[in-house]
Amino acid sequence: MSDVTTADLDAEAEAPGCLWWGMLLTGAAWVVIAFAVLGFDPTSATIIGIMTGVVILLAGLTEIASAVVADSWRWIRVALGTVFVITGVLAMTEPFQTFGILAVLIGWYLILRGTFGVIFTLFQRHEMQLWGLAFGAAIIELLIGLWAVGYPGRSAALLVLWVGIGALIRGITQIVFAFQIRSAAHASA
Repeated sequence: MSDVTTADLDAEAEAPGCLWWGMLLTGAAWVVIAFAVLGFDPTSATIIGIMTGVVILLAGLTEIASAVVADSWRWIRVALGTVFVITGVLAMTEPFQTFGILAVLIGWYLILRGTFGVIFTLFQRHEMQLWGLAFGAAIIELLIGLWAVGYPGRSAALLVLWVGIGALIRGITQIVFAFQIRSAAHASA
């Protein structure tokens, strides 16, 4: 027999209850961020620049932390992590400039991805099922990239749309997941 007490069972039953509230609040925060970004004003650019800086900073800290457990090439991980940390801090200090650079990069990324997608699907058309669908998607990516790079304002609009929709989807997903956790907690009670 185990030494499980009623207090242990009560603590386990309350854990999903706390978890669902946390998921609900973070989901709501993502939805608020999405609406702030989709409003596309100077604060959208600042929010995107700061979010980018935070992500790059966390990637740098993760890279430095992984150097501790790495078997080899530790110095590369530390060097890369240091570059990421410096870049993240700079991105957060100049968020509007970070936004502008990201806007241009997203257009060029779509051009490169679309170009390679077109080439790949043309070469693989005999081996790929539904190659026409992949070819069409690659053409669309290429055209959107060309459209966005043609004028920096369009690149900015594309970046805002991309980040805003991504944040909205993440927020809605977390809210739905929170209610699934809540339902599971009530069903097991």
